Amino acid sequence: MSLAVNPWMAAGAVFALTALFFPLGAGEIPLNWLDFPGLAILVLGFAAACAWLARGWVAGLPLGLLLVGAVALGGAVALYLLYETGVGGEARLGFWLFIFALWATAWRGLDAIAGFRSLNKSAQRGVDLLVPLIFGCWLVFLWEVVTVGFGVPQVLLPSPSMIAVRLAGSLDILAADFYQTFVKAVISGYLIGCGSGFAVSILVDRVPFLKRGLLPLGNFVSALPIVGIAPIMVMWFGFDWQSKAAVVVIMTFFPMLVNTVSGLNAAGALERDLMQSYGARYWQTLLMLRLPAAMPFIFNALKINSTLALIGAIVAEFFGTPIVGMGFRISTEVGRMNVDMVWAEIVMAALAGSAFYGAMALCERAVTFWHPSYRQRR
Repeated sequence: MSLAVNPWMAAGAVFALTALFFPLGAGEIPLNWLDFPGLAILVLGFAAACAWLARGWVAGLPLGLLLVGAVALGGAVALYLLYETGVGGEARLGFWLFIFALWATAWRGLDAIAGFRSLNKSAQRGVDLLVPLIFGCWLVFLWEVVTVGFGVPQVLLPSPSMIAVRLAGSLDILAADFYQTFVKAVISGYLIGCGSGFAVSILVDRVPFLKRGLLPLGNFVSALPIVGIAPIMVMWFGFDWQSKAAVVVIMTFFPMLVNTVSGLNAAGALERDLMQSYGARYWQTLLMLRLPAAMPFIFNALKINSTLALIGAIVAEFFGTPIVGMGFRISTEVGRMNVDMVWAEIVMAALAGSAFYGAMALCERAVTFWHPSYRQRR
């Protein structure tokens, strides 16, 4: 039986060869691949995976998991060489060929996993979560390998391991900054901005001339730069969190206003005529028909504002704040060249913003389960 040759088999051959010979070009210290037993297991396991792929014995999700497992083992080998054999900062061509082969294998494995389809909702949901998790871990691994392998200076780009060490050692500072920026400024400004935007949108819908007066003004205010608004808010409301909350209110008010007004007009003419034929009043039509139809627009504004609020609060802290807060820490640590602390703050802000956005998305899914975009095959 002849073996079919394809690009993935070629990538596997490159992987196996570099896994066998890359230590000779990896650094100044000679290293025999048998000195690290896991490397032998890696070569044998990947050779078996390539043979199964060629003969069609394994496909789909099992193939993807097998290849991702081989990549994980290869990544452990690469990190071992970077930190235990002096390769860091002096990696040569053989090492980077090995990383390239890992990349090709990871691509094939993720492609196989992403193509998995199942009627079992739990299994499908698990695979859907597994793909971005693996992809994110691979990006972090590449970041680590590139920064350590090329010896990138810390002031330019610290490695993820350095950021993790700094984050773990500064939990008390990060917690205080999180409470000052997110809990005080972001949450309060978000609630006030979104709530007032929603209330004014109902008023605009009820009073037609306000639509012509407020919406153009909203577009004008939305175009104002944060760096121009933030100093004014600091002069008006002081250096504490109230001025940052005011910036968040300005940034979140008009997106909520515009989206809600558009959503209130999304109900179909037939539905509105039906409500009118039943003798429904304005508020009855609003609560029973128009607000439910506007929910996708409202949650769209809530999701957009969840990220705008955090960005606005952090930028506003650059222009005056007590000696605490994410923006204050970023601006001061950059001046001290403590870039790892800056990245620790960025990671915390990214996690908080992602969690906030995810919470809004979950609420949207629970409220607008009837929307066509959420319908699933049963």
